[in-house]
Amino acid sequence: MRRLSLLRSTPFRLALTFAVLFVIAFTLSGALVYQLLRANLSDRLDQSAKETFTVVAATYAGADLEDLVATVNSHAKLASPREQLFSLTDANGAHLAGNFLAKGIPAGFSVIEEGAPGVPSGNAYRAYSGRVGPFDLVIALGLSQTRDLERIVLIGFGWATLLVALFALGGGALLALRVQRRLDAIAATMGDVSRGKLAARIPLIGNGDDIDDVSAQINAALDRLSALVEGMRQVSTDIAHDLKTPLNRLQLILEDAGEKAAAGRNIVGELLDARTESGQINETFDALLRIAQIEAGARKARFKNLELDDVVETIAEIYTGVAEDSGMSLSLRKTLQGPGRRIHGDAELLTQMFANLVENALRHCPPGTSVELTVTQHGDSVVATVADDGPGIPQAEHGKVFRRLYRLDKSRSTPGSGLGLSLVHAIAELHGAKIVLKDMSPGLAVIISFPTSHGT
Repeated sequence: MRRLSLLRSTPFRLALTFAVLFVIAFTLSGALVYQLLRANLSDRLDQSAKETFTVVAATYAGADLEDLVATVNSHAKLASPREQLFSLTDANGAHLAGNFLAKGIPAGFSVIEEGAPGVPSGNAYRAYSGRVGPFDLVIALGLSQTRDLERIVLIGFGWATLLVALFALGGGALLALRVQRRLDAIAATMGDVSRGKLAARIPLIGNGDDIDDVSAQINAALDRLSALVEGMRQVSTDIAHDLKTPLNRLQLILEDAGEKAAAGRNIVGELLDARTESGQINETFDALLRIAQIEAGARKARFKNLELDDVVETIAEIYTGVAEDSGMSLSLRKTLQGPGRRIHGDAELLTQMFANLVENALRHCPPGTSVELTVTQHGDSVVATVADDGPGIPQAEHGKVFRRLYRLDKSRSTPGSGLGLSLVHAIAELHGAKIVLKDMSPGLAVIISFPTSHGT
């Protein structure tokens, strides 16, 4: 399978999209913070200029010009021209005090840009101008420190944006590569399965994320597919082995009938034997088709809530006499109490399932065997058991008897197709029931646990 390039992979595109959105969000938030910081610094500078103006103007009490001039000059001498400028002029614009001559500066707040007349070169100021009696007083605070701080913040934010972008893109690429490797593993596994490697499975990390969940579900589907394919292979093998004998017998019977017919002899017996053999073969194929239909879930549309003990009780009524005729005994024991006894299922299929189990016990057990049907409740499950005290089934064969056409060696001489327990297993799985074989020493118990249905 051709490996997708990084730029074409969906995880990388998602990571790239997220990284771009993150950088944009970071940039917008940084720009907002920068504007708020700039506005705050400007407000603080204005407040400082106005407070200084108020302090200086307060010395003009009682129209004392000398105190005002002395205060302005004192502040001007103590301050660096780069940081603070003071100007006091009369109504005609004549310079009275300060370290610069203010010309054309409007009342209130304003900005004195670089190169203005009387202003030190290379500097800009935030000025506040107002009247103190008949005089004009201007307080100008340097913008160099504020602008230097804004420049440092802007440069720092630029570098931070670059680092965030690199980390976002790099981290997104790493995450995308990791996800892409897992998706490639899924694709590679499905490619192996398509080429016939049904044992291939998707490796799981075990962290319980959504990709692990999907992978586990795919693995479960592959397990089911592998089991079905193995079942079909086994069926083909079993058909080749188990149906070959009756087909050969049928061929021999027909050849014998042909020879007798050519000799003018009676062939009624051969024709009856041929009909019996062909009927057995037809029954086998009918059973295989029925199992396939059940496994496909075609009968689920007929499901409804029903009482399992009613089904088992019907089986007991039908087969009690049959067991007695064979020198055996069949009993029924029910311990269900209260609500929760109902299951969701098909009464006809369930009847056939329990009939197959009882017939299987009666067919393969000797006279004197006791067969017991039991229906009990364990938690949220209704448990039905068909148990006998006959010869049982060897423990090693428990996992094989549910295979289609599988028959124990000791049972090959008795009539049957080897599909009875396969049909039982298919019906149990259709109802979501768990079926278990238990060695009773002596005898065998088939235990089937059904989930209960609390609906009406």
